[in-house]
Amino acid sequence: MLRSFHDSLEPKFITLFRRQGYSRSDFIADAIAGLAVAIVALPLAMAIAIASNLPPERGLFTAIVAGFLISAHGGSRYQIGGPTAAFIVTVATVAMKHGYEGLVLATIMAGIILVLMAFLRAGEMIKFIPYPVIVGFTSGIALLIAFSQIRDFFGLRVETVPPDFLDKLAVYLAHLHDTNIVAVLLALASIGVILLAKSRIPKIPGPIIVVTLSGLVVWAFSLPVETIESRFGAIPSMLPSPVWPEITFEKLRLLLPDAITIATLAAIESLLSAVVADGMTGTRHKPNAELMGQGIANVASGIFGGLPATGAIARTATNVKAGARTPVAGMMHAFWLFIFMLLLSPLIIKVPLAALAAILMVVAWNMSEIKHVREIMKAPRTDRIVLIVTFALTVLVDLNFAIQAGIALASILFIDQMMKATHIRAVEREENDPDSIQNKSIPEGVEIYEIQGPLFFGVAEKLVDTLLLFEKPPQVFILRMRYVPLIDAAGLHALEVLHERLSENDTVLILSGVNSQVHRFISKSHITEKIGEENIVDHIDKALRRTNEILSRGEG
Repeated sequence: MLRSFHDSLEPKFITLFRRQGYSRSDFIADAIAGLAVAIVALPLAMAIAIASNLPPERGLFTAIVAGFLISAHGGSRYQIGGPTAAFIVTVATVAMKHGYEGLVLATIMAGIILVLMAFLRAGEMIKFIPYPVIVGFTSGIALLIAFSQIRDFFGLRVETVPPDFLDKLAVYLAHLHDTNIVAVLLALASIGVILLAKSRIPKIPGPIIVVTLSGLVVWAFSLPVETIESRFGAIPSMLPSPVWPEITFEKLRLLLPDAITIATLAAIESLLSAVVADGMTGTRHKPNAELMGQGIANVASGIFGGLPATGAIARTATNVKAGARTPVAGMMHAFWLFIFMLLLSPLIIKVPLAALAAILMVVAWNMSEIKHVREIMKAPRTDRIVLIVTFALTVLVDLNFAIQAGIALASILFIDQMMKATHIRAVEREENDPDSIQNKSIPEGVEIYEIQGPLFFGVAEKLVDTLLLFEKPPQVFILRMRYVPLIDAAGLHALEVLHERLSENDTVLILSGVNSQVHRFISKSHITEKIGEENIVDHIDKALRRTNEILSRGEG
């Protein structure tokens, strides 16, 4: 048991190294793949930080520190970690409400929550989040990301952009007359270059072509657009010294909801990314180890002046396509980013913000799940409702509430469907059924009803209401439960109430076809003391024999 628990948390890198070793050719392949991913990650890391209303170096710090630790301690063979576009809205909101120091503390708290989730083996819980909820909040985040880039895409002169969608819309509309045509043309050209590169030269990442060409064009022609340098100045060429934020109980209390949001999003996105990598390679990730790696990485990212981090689906897919073999590729991606920051900082700051906005616009489109949204809109009505509600709440309220409300709504609608699927009815004659009532001798004064489906709180009241159907109380009431796979506390209580109501009319309750699992729960509840062990049987023939005994003795 302890060994299994230890194995579930052991980093994938250690597992692979212990089982198959690590060769020189493995390192070369991982180093090349890491370089390819670093080239993609460089502009994205800066763009995500800028979109979060923070200096671009914060994104680089995150990609280097968290990117290394996610690969070193995570549970996926190919996972690439770092700042992701999904965090932009949450990060911007937390930083605006509590300052950057508050964001750091929330990130560290989220890391600790992720570590606790790993110890509690919550890695498998991702499968219980309904698919329409995932698509709904992912699409909502995509819209928010695209919306957050309008300022730089259009070159608007806006000092501070509010985090809320409607407030942001009002600010944009008020400043639309300040549109910088040069910035718009540069952004549109950048999108065109990304799309052209994807179709003509897919092996060269479009974003790195965009930042290189746009920087050269702006410098050569002195175009009147904002750059990283004009807004943020120089960026450091080294990692900062680790700093632990000031911690007070009041800060912990205020930041806990935001920390939970960050941890939830990091867990969902990292595990989804690991699943995507598994699908591309036929491997299997270790979900609890992945959460552990995410937790460690987020704590370190906060201490080293970074942002919240998680697994990045696009960068992970690039890693796979580039020929990575082990998690060392992710560690090498962080190393290459450090080299870029060390050597290329004076050139990086020449990149125009309109080009970075264009890159994130493309990222937002790729995140928008348009294909999956269309599929769900053709699905049953309940799935459409969950999708639309989750999407709307993500855009108009906040991500944490959207996820909670989406899961709650999906659960309620599922329960409603289960209630409708569970039938409690008088037993009818059934053909091709050896246990059909038509093949049995049913004495007078006996009513037989059957439950088809789980006996849970959603149908408990329906069970008790069956008594209203009787004009004259029977002497024996047989409740067939052969199609009841499970029972909960409300179902047990309903059986108890049913027995009490029947007893008031001198009717004996017999439970028939009770499987071993349901019987065990009934026995633990002590309902057997009221109903009588002899009146709880596993087959209709036994129930009828018990009925004849009761009628012959006049017990009813």
